[in-house]
Amino acid sequence: MTPETVLITGGAGFIGSHTADRLLAAGYRVRVLDSLIPQVHGDGRRRPAYLSTEVELQIGDVRDASTIDCALEDVSYIYHLAADTGVGQSMYAVGQYFSTNVVGTAQLWEGIQKRPGQIKRFILASSRAVYGEGRYSCSRCGDVVPGQRSEEQLLRADWSHHCPVCSGALEPRPSDEATPTGPVSVYGLTKKFQEDICRLMGSTLGVPVAILRYFNVYGPRQSVTNPYTGVIPMFCTRIRSGRPIQLYEQGVPLRDFVHVKDIVETNVAAISLNGQLEVVNVGSGRALSLREVADTVCSALGVSPNVQLTAKFRVGDILACYANLDRSSQLVGTEERIAFGEGLKTLLPWLASQEVDDRSDQVESELRFKGVLKEGATTSFGSDL
Repeated sequence: MTPETVLITGGAGFIGSHTADRLLAAGYRVRVLDSLIPQVHGDGRRRPAYLSTEVELQIGDVRDASTIDCALEDVSYIYHLAADTGVGQSMYAVGQYFSTNVVGTAQLWEGIQKRPGQIKRFILASSRAVYGEGRYSCSRCGDVVPGQRSEEQLLRADWSHHCPVCSGALEPRPSDEATPTGPVSVYGLTKKFQEDICRLMGSTLGVPVAILRYFNVYGPRQSVTNPYTGVIPMFCTRIRSGRPIQLYEQGVPLRDFVHVKDIVETNVAAISLNGQLEVVNVGSGRALSLREVADTVCSALGVSPNVQLTAKFRVGDILACYANLDRSSQLVGTEERIAFGEGLKTLLPWLASQEVDDRSDQVESELRFKGVLKEGATTSFGSDL
């Protein structure tokens, strides 16, 4: 029996390549379509050494109709991972992000439309960025889904959310899939458009769609050349160069870091999801402050904490968002997700094997020039050594 073919757009990246490994092991034939952009893969557009030799690699742009037609030949399942990522960069590269993420997704569906009945399932890699700030609760007023924090508030170095009714402090709560979407970055908005396109076209063409909302993914094969994504590689690079980790908003923001192995478990399970449409969070279900992340990275590297707390902030960043995993548990079970400290043990050897330049100053200068990076009332809160 001839194995079915799976197409992974953006599949030469670290999430896609790990997913390809699992699909190959499960007996599928895997084709990857990837443009191998220098920002992610470095110069030269070379096939990544970690990409299995069993994977058929097509180098091309998801926005090109003829490229899509070739990539979709004999394909039964699609994982759509191709996207520009990076909240900060998206706030000034607006046209680029909409072109790659939104137009690219639309072009892919035009290709699918030419092949009625061929595609058995379409799986979209979406993002927690569609939620914006996610769920919170007020001790007096109950559940609240706040909007974006104002620039005026952030310039006062007030990082908290306040209840719109009583002005009391809000506490973050895990966001489930029913949480109203409210992107506060261009990147998040493009992911929401992707979701909407896939819902509409999947329903129109009778193609079952699964939408997986990834939280902050980390793990081996993570790009070390992309300075706009991957806070952990950036932390490690600064520590190894003898420089302090700079934490925006005093290191207060909370994030949900999920290991790539847990992402892959959900990706593979999603190929057999029942129902026309499923939206599933893919996270760890744990909220870590950026200060906790920095301290854990320092500990894993065997160095004393070298952290500088600052009042800098980026337009489009959120305070907190972490995953409710009730629906995810129905898909992949209730087994504990990989703990952050354990996951770092798989990432650090990968980072140590890569040649990395510290480009954080260059990125910060660019974001400041574009009006994305700003500074609160107090310029620095010092270093904790």
